[in-house]
Amino acid sequence: MSAIPVAADVLSPDLEVLPLPDVAERLDVPITRVHQMLRDGQLLACRRQGILIVPALFLTDDAIVKGLSGTITVLKDSGYREDEILTWLFTADDTLPGTPIEALRGDRGREVKRRAQASAF
Repeated sequence: MSAIPVAADVLSPDLEVLPLPDVAERLDVPITRVHQMLRDGQLLACRRQGILIVPALFLTDDAIVKGLSGTITVLKDSGYREDEILTWLFTADDTLPGTPIEALRGDRGREVKRRAQASAF
């Protein structure tokens, strides 16, 4: 089994985050499934004060935000590291407007993926 990828903590300290057991509870899956989601690139996590965390904005009440996994894949395929993807998702883009993660949550995934493809290294 491969290690869980962990990004550098580039998130704002006031951003709501969830430890992995809370992610598993919200998604109603075993913690091992959350670990697999991280290995598969469906989610991204970073370590804060020794605890693996996931931004709460990555989840709805019971699922991963639609389009997030595909956006992560596009950015990884473009050469982005996990911490760069987190930064990209939470950096305001005047053309959206707002941040890419807010746009994904607002059902504007197609626009976000276009910007992700255009920002390839």
